[in-house]
Formats: sequence, C-alpha cells, structure tokens
Amino acid sequence: MLLVKNAEIYAPEYLGKKDLLICGGKIECIQDSIRELPVECEVLDAEGKILTPGFLDQHVHITGGGGEGSFHTRTPELQMSELVENGITTVVGLLGTDGITRSVDNLYAKTRVLCEEGVSAYMLTGAYGYPSPTITGETDRDIVFVNEILGVKLAISDHRAPNVTGDQLVQIASKARVAGMLSGKPGIVVLHMGDDKDGLAPVFRALEVSSVPVRIFRPTHVNRNEKLLEEGYEFLKRGGYIDLPRGMHTSPGECVLEAKKRGLPIEHITMSSDGHGSWSNYAEDGSLLEIGVSGVDALYKELKYMVQVLGMTLEEALPYMTCQVAEGLDLLGTVAEGADADLLLFDQDLTLDTYVARGKIFMKHGEVIRKGTYEK
Repeated sequence: MLLVKNAEIYAPEYLGKKDLLICGGKIECIQDSIRELPVECEVLDAEGKILTPGFLDQHVHITGGGGEGSFHTRTPELQMSELVENGITTVVGLLGTDGITRSVDNLYAKTRVLCEEGVSAYMLTGAYGYPSPTITGETDRDIVFVNEILGVKLAISDHRAPNVTGDQLVQIASKARVAGMLSGKPGIVVLHMGDDKDGLAPVFRALEVSSVPVRIFRPTHVNRNEKLLEEGYEFLKRGGYIDLPRGMHTSPGECVLEAKKRGLPIEHITMSSDGHGSWSNYAEDGSLLEIGVSGVDALYKELKYMVQVLGMTLEEALPYMTCQVAEGLDLLGTVAEGADADLLLFDQDLTLDTYVARGKIFMKHGEVIRKGTYEK
C-alpha cells in the first residue's frame, strides 16, 4: 500500500488538498485526511505538490518507425524510462509507413513488454498500408481475440497511403465497429492524415454513404496544415474526435482555443506525441529532403505551454492528455476511487517530481528509480 498525503489534487477538476490511499494498484480512497491504518504502508508526503492523472499517449511507435530514407533511417524502439520521464502511464502502440519490415506480431510483443514492466499498454492492428498487416489474418479478428488491440491503423490523403477506395474505407470501419461491439472495445479506425488535397473528404464521403458512426473514425495530424485543420473543425462539429500532435503547423493548445472560440465540442479533442515515429519533409517531386525522429515529450511540453504561455488553467489543460483520451478509448483517465493508481506529482512550476504507475513508484524527487528490464 501507498499513502499519498497533503497533495493538491487535479482529477483533472480541482478537488483540493487531500490524502490518497493506494492498494492493489488502485485508488482505494480519497479523503481530507487519512490518519490511522490497520497495516503499515509506505507514506509519500506531497506537501506543496500538485497531483494529476498520468498522461495517456495514444500514438506511439513503441517498436520504432520511420524508414522512408532507407534502412538506416529506421527509428529505434521505445525504452520504458522515456515514458516515466515524460509522465506517460498509459500508451497505445502502432505501426506507421513500414508494415513490411515491422510486424503487428512484434508490436504485440513490445506491448506485452511494457505491461510486464509496469505501465498500461495497448495497441492498434494494421499500419499505413492496405490490406492491413494483422496477427490473425483479419483486422476484426485481431480486435476481438487479442485483448490489447483497440482498433486499426490506416493512412489516407498521404503520398505513402494505399489509396483505399470509398467502399474499402467503409468496410474497414464497419469491421472495426462490429469487432469493437463484440469485444467491448472502442473498435476505432485511427487515420494518419497526410498533406494531400483530399484531406478528410474520403471520411466525409464514407459518413454520407454509410451508417458507420462518426466516432469510429479518429483522424490524427489534422493540425499539419490550415486546410486540413479547417476540415478537422468541421469534423468536430459533426461529433467526431480529432487528435493533435505537437510540432505541426498549429500547436494543439492554440487549436483548442480556436475550437472553443467557435463553440465546437472541445471535449472531443485529444493530443498525442507520435513518439518514435519519423518526421520527414519532401520536395515537390516526392524525394526526401530531411528526416528525424519524434520524442515522447510532447504531452508534457504541451501541458506546460498551455498553462505557462497560453494562460490556460491546469484544470482546463489536463483533459486533452488524460480523461478525454481515456474516454475516447473506453478507458479511465481520472483521479477517483476505484481508478487505476496512475498518478503524477508536479512542483508548482510543473516540473515532474514523482511518477506512479499501477500503484508503484517509478520516479521520486525527479529521479527514475525503476526502469525497463535491460536499461541501466
């Protein structure tokens, strides 16, 4: 058991100064003061600290990504300590451009590694390409029979995309939806959005000609250019979710402020890192100009940017990387009795001090004390 005392709790809504008891990896109770316990437990004094839910990053290339500039540009796989240092207690792994030298099987193995090392880890089947790479041979069977798989990945409106037809896009979404219904999962189709002029038009057409619910489609990178972002706002207006990585044309926080100004449902906006994926720039003829690798520090950096630069309150900024991500994945992302004990403690200037995942301390006073199996 772990007793956290005197923490200012943001759940993300502000709960005040409280004590919090963790037992069996869950939050057992939250009270103004917890004094007497029937058994001994570790006590963590959080006087002067801010306690929040851990971040949920739903877009991380945990086995690495990239490769668009030949084999030497393949990016490295994620290390457990990177999640700890950046406050990510729940991660969703996926593939990207390369569904050939990288496999869904290996993605599953890495997902299990992270679970065994102590965080909550999930994954998507598929990759950019179509037909989708899978474990069982079909995307819907992957979602139904592999517990960690929440949905499927696909790329559209990108020069690396498979250019699926409208009928194929509807079929992919329909299969994911039914599989999600059968397995009690979100059954989503995460859409990597590129710079092509079609933008979200294929998704809007699919919604017009089918009865697939708008929530099944989850476009990401919609803040990569102004035209696509405008279409993203329209998608929000229709009840959809949009995902905003950092480092695009417009920062996620600025997109939130604009969506709020327009009266759009900002509760359907989420943020992610695209960590360990490659970022790349191309010439007009399609040749590669430059390529690099993204970190998993985007959520932590964006939170500080939203609060310290854009002037949002912590209560306003937290949902986009905690509870709203969780709600979109049918998970929990709040500080509440019965919830997973995935918690962060910050100093008042939002310096990360302590990281707790499933009730175990991985970082204390800014020092990582629990790492991945082969990390030193």
